Amino acid sequence: MQTNPMLQQLNFLREIDRLKSVIRQSPLLDQSRKENSAEHSWHLAMYALLLHDHAHSPVNLMRVIKMLLIHDIVEVDVGDTPIHSGASQQDQALQEQQAAKRLFGLLPAAQAAELHDLWCEFEAASTDDAKFAKALDRVQPLLINVATNGGTWAENNVSLEMVLQRYGPTIERGSPALWAYCEQAARAHFAAKA
Repeated sequence: MQTNPMLQQLNFLREIDRLKSVIRQSPLLDQSRKENSAEHSWHLAMYALLLHDHAHSPVNLMRVIKMLLIHDIVEVDVGDTPIHSGASQQDQALQEQQAAKRLFGLLPAAQAAELHDLWCEFEAASTDDAKFAKALDRVQPLLINVATNGGTWAENNVSLEMVLQRYGPTIERGSPALWAYCEQAARAHFAAKA
């Protein structure tokens, strides 16, 4: 086991480079290809940087950005599970917990604990920071679907009711203002399809 902190950090950074190869279901806005999980995480960090004033409660921007940069690192081991996949949430949670333990365990102990705790906080979505981070994790793909003529919604036969149920509560808990905008955009999208 590596005990040099810098080498542990570099090893972790090499390992998470694999996140660039995890392809998500969401397309890029130009629809030239599907986005990867590393791009998704970066984009969410930008959402937080620009939209944090719209959080339901004041948030610690640095903590939110950290959560968003690490929230999908577990996909290095388990891949991406789309919201509309119907996969077992219990099985997915167990696999992701094991991946988090392995991946963050590559880091020096103090950093491993910090990032693992932030990842767990994001997953639980019980703090204001985590609620806002989770909200953004739903906002971005919702807006991508609206901008790409239904995107993954069309591919998965997702209805307006499913969007309201799967995205609404999570976004509204973190940012009622963003949910008001997203709900209006989703309703307009489905009305245009009717």
